[in-house]
Amino acid sequence: MGMPITVQVEDSVVNAEILDRVFDYFQKIDDRFSTYKPDSEISRINRGEIKPRDSSHEVKIVFSLAELTKEQTGGYFDITTPEGKLDPSGLVKGWAIHNAGKLLEKAGMKDFFIDAGGDIQTCGKARRVGIKNPFKQDEIVKVLEIQNQGMATSGTYIRGQHIYNPYQKDQDISNIRSLTVVGPNVYEADRMATAAFAQGLDGIMFIEKFPGLEGFMIDMQGIGTETSGFSKYVREEIYA
Repeated sequence: MGMPITVQVEDSVVNAEILDRVFDYFQKIDDRFSTYKPDSEISRINRGEIKPRDSSHEVKIVFSLAELTKEQTGGYFDITTPEGKLDPSGLVKGWAIHNAGKLLEKAGMKDFFIDAGGDIQTCGKARRVGIKNPFKQDEIVKVLEIQNQGMATSGTYIRGQHIYNPYQKDQDISNIRSLTVVGPNVYEADRMATAAFAQGLDGIMFIEKFPGLEGFMIDMQGIGTETSGFSKYVREEIYA
């Protein structure tokens, strides 16, 4: 998936076979959806070698979820890039992490933590997680405590301008640096963080109004803005 993945399971019955199953699943998703692999299914669709209607069941599910998310976000989530290619990365990562968690639960695991590139799913006991300073990534700006929830951050400070406003495709999003969302699971947090970031400074109000979500935004001046219920997760503030 182009990023480090950590799976921490604290149940006494965990074994290597269960963990191998989870990492095999992540590999399968990467092989299918990576826009960086020329032989991935998504790359073949973008080259016209496969029509979306002839794609695999998993790809059809993701396309359906992407269309639903587009409707729910007023069009701010859109997997069609300015170049006309399909890139479901803003949803696939959270969806895959969530599904990996379900694999662990099905195997009887009740206490685990999955982190893929900073997008996190927790299950079991409460866990503390940090939000990086997007201007100085070796610093943590806030420490949160979440339990049986997901967290995701969208931003341009690592991958550059890879998120865009579908209504202004020719303009970079240059007024915010990062936007973190806490939700009932990492799938919800990831897709809505992407849609909110696409809205620039207005994104934090989108999260404020969306049921079940809380968020924290850092703008280009380094000023932090949080939703009204975000403070319940904060255990330590280092930068705001």
